[in-house]
Amino acid sequence: MQHAPTRSGPVNGEGGIRQTRTDRPFLHVLADTSDKLSGVCAILEEKFTIAGERLDADSRLSQTPAAIVIRAELRDVDNIAAIKKRAGKLAKARKRIFLLEHASHVCISQAYALGATLVLPSTVSRTRLLAALADPADGPSTSSGDTSQPDNAATAIASMFTAVTLGQPLDVDGTKEAGRQIADRIIQHGLTEWLMTVRRHHEGTYQHCLLVTGVAIDFGLSLGVGRTDLERLYSAAMFHDIGKAQIPLAILDKPGRLDAAERALIETHPAAGYEFLKGHDGISPEILDAVRHHHEYLDGSGYPDALCAESIGDIVRILTISDIFAALIEHRHYKPTMPRAEAYNILCGMNGKLEKALVHSFKQVALSR
Repeated sequence: MQHAPTRSGPVNGEGGIRQTRTDRPFLHVLADTSDKLSGVCAILEEKFTIAGERLDADSRLSQTPAAIVIRAELRDVDNIAAIKKRAGKLAKARKRIFLLEHASHVCISQAYALGATLVLPSTVSRTRLLAALADPADGPSTSSGDTSQPDNAATAIASMFTAVTLGQPLDVDGTKEAGRQIADRIIQHGLTEWLMTVRRHHEGTYQHCLLVTGVAIDFGLSLGVGRTDLERLYSAAMFHDIGKAQIPLAILDKPGRLDAAERALIETHPAAGYEFLKGHDGISPEILDAVRHHHEYLDGSGYPDALCAESIGDIVRILTISDIFAALIEHRHYKPTMPRAEAYNILCGMNGKLEKALVHSFKQVALSR
């Protein structure tokens, strides 16, 4: 396929496009078919200057784009090979958005391994895609201007989920190292910067795990926990939802209320995560306890073991508060993000379920850190 001549207008039948506007951010679009390429370019051409090509063409990208959007089937080895051939050019773009034809843990992990900074379903709305590209490509960057740590952590989480799905050994040390990097970033830049960056660059279950880890780390720091307990805390947070790898993403990321069967399936994840992790070296009893029991409540109304107050450890109590808060403030494309003050008020209303003194101590983390 030959790249189309420079022009402004729709994609040609060969799948090449170039818009001549130079006063707008420059984007590059890659796809595995002409129809997919045309569809993505049609969404973006009103806001951006675009160059596009099919993955089966020779790469002709010379200018470094503000962002690259890739829509392709990642179960196709030829597509993966074609993306890898462009790895050096991809790495130069600040934002690398993959639109996945098949949203599975394995495909999401593959996207991050190929350099994705954000993974979205191919059916994502025009509004969501434009928002992901417009922020911060044509505006102020975050305080650190560095998304490498969220990307590294998301890759670790995606790889962890894939290990469960495929029955492969888990990279325990790599996952813990990703947690340590998050802790270092929060110590340097604060929790608010982490929350903003994660919500900007990640979706669904992976976003949730990153948010929980950040909140738990900052909560631990605010409480003055020692280095060993902080490592246990961020490791537990990174691993806490690993059992969800056995649950379809369509259920995990479903908009709206789950039905009874779906809710029952979701509630299997703490025990499933515990069972998977207990055979691995480097997973302490405290981490296993937190993974299994992060949905337990002091009044015995939680799951899977209906534990009561005296049976619930400190790490679990901290993680449970962090998990609930993170779930409340997540960004989902189908609902507005809940303000942190409102989320904290919900925690305060969970009388008898959460440790009151810890909820009080969490106020600074929730509202001002």
